[in-house]
Amino acid sequence: MSKRNSQEAKRAARDRLRAERERQAKKDKMRRQALVGVAVLAVLAVAGGIFFAVTKLTAPSGWEAAKEQKLVKPANSSGKDGQNIVIGNGKKTVDVYEDLRCPACAQFEQGAGKLLAKGAEDNKYKLQVHLGDLIDGNLGGDGSKNAISALGAALNVSKDAYRDYHDKLYSPQFHPEERQDKFAEDDYLLKVADTIPALKSNAGFKKAVEEGTYDRWALAMVADFKKAKIQGTPTIRIDGKDIDQQQLPSELQKLGVKLTAPKQ
Repeated sequence: MSKRNSQEAKRAARDRLRAERERQAKKDKMRRQALVGVAVLAVLAVAGGIFFAVTKLTAPSGWEAAKEQKLVKPANSSGKDGQNIVIGNGKKTVDVYEDLRCPACAQFEQGAGKLLAKGAEDNKYKLQVHLGDLIDGNLGGDGSKNAISALGAALNVSKDAYRDYHDKLYSPQFHPEERQDKFAEDDYLLKVADTIPALKSNAGFKKAVEEGTYDRWALAMVADFKKAKIQGTPTIRIDGKDIDQQQLPSELQKLGVKLTAPKQ
């Protein structure tokens, strides 16, 4: 081989080696860029996941979230926030303050409460029902508020449906022991409602209970209840004056109510 051919062969070999090195360097660069890109995406995904998790953890839920709901007032309610549940139309006003988890309220409604409701239905006076959540606050749980919301769904159906449902929730058959927060369970509230023809198989009522349509309204009811500064339930007032439960029958008699409990 001539000296010239030998030099050209070496040069060609060097060129091939340099080209191969350049190709390899280019591949390595592309690999590093791909790895960096994957790492960045992973970091962003983790950061996004953390942000989502933090947002989810810090986002209000349950009754805190209900505070941000749009207020939906049930049909057949009155007042600025629909906080007035009124039965009857008379010159005198009887206000009753109750907590749906309250055992004393259940006893009252199973007895003198029926006289009270009958007098209002006969238009002897105007009966205003106020519902609070004292037991939720004292014992924990959400049953008082949740039952108010369900009653709102019943009131939206009709006043008769509301009254029947109110009575069933306080009945010996369905009113739970004070520490058993059964009313916090939508399934239980729907079970009680199934005993009432107007509510049984009522898709609108069921949806309202399950979706908490009247949760914000329930909070408005509780807020209105608290304005009265009630210390215990039930509390009965006639034209703003507190009446002892033992005095109630005689006071109702003065208002023209016959002291014979209506048939159940």
